[in-house]
Amino acid sequence: MFYRKFNFSAAVLVLALLSTVTGFAKSVTTTSFANTNGETRTEVSNQRVLHRINLAILIQDDLTSQVSNELRATADFIRSLPKGSRVMVGYITAGSLQVRQPFTADLERAARSLRIVRSSTSASPFNPYVEVVEALRSFDNVSGQNAVLLISDGLDTSRGFDIASSARTLDLDRAIKHANSRNVAVYTFYAPSVGLTGRNRIAASYGQNSLNRLADETGGRAFFQGSTGFVTFDSYFRSLTRTLNEQNSRTS
Repeated sequence: MFYRKFNFSAAVLVLALLSTVTGFAKSVTTTSFANTNGETRTEVSNQRVLHRINLAILIQDDLTSQVSNELRATADFIRSLPKGSRVMVGYITAGSLQVRQPFTADLERAARSLRIVRSSTSASPFNPYVEVVEALRSFDNVSGQNAVLLISDGLDTSRGFDIASSARTLDLDRAIKHANSRNVAVYTFYAPSVGLTGRNRIAASYGQNSLNRLADETGGRAFFQGSTGFVTFDSYFRSLTRTLNEQNSRTS
């Protein structure tokens, strides 16, 4: 008698579990793709930015080649933005800001403008914040919700190499001032460069400290995974999407 009751209960439990798994599978979408190393990765996403936005994506050109593996995730994020959003794509590189795509409502065109990073010290900018200021001028004639996504190591040694001076440089202060004057929230993804932050944890922590200050003082948020680098941008984009939706709901 006990044996029969046990089998019936187990069957009910199995059916309940199958129903739960099936329901979960219907609530998410999966996308499989190959990165630049030929490895296949499956991304699971059940969240999108809900409100249109003007977004400038700025990528530092001397970051490690791992950043190039995240092009698909970055392009998918651009394509997932709501209709009416406008996107700009630029690269922070040696010399001046390279604008690959000025602000456009054609999200597919913006996604296609992404390129692999050069991952060379020859592409290293003087510091990332000079070109962030340059990019912020593109918001002068843009109305609506404005944001910058800065993918960078955040390091500025123009005023010395210590925690106090690295987070209080002239160009970082200018970037914060220009962002606030244009009502632009800056969100940052930390990634190491092929230079100092790629081999020195202290330099990496200084860069993260600067990125955190930039985001915090402009109403954005900084995202990083420890001091040595990152695994993928997937969790960054999930957190960014959630943050944008939460902030918009508080202001609407």
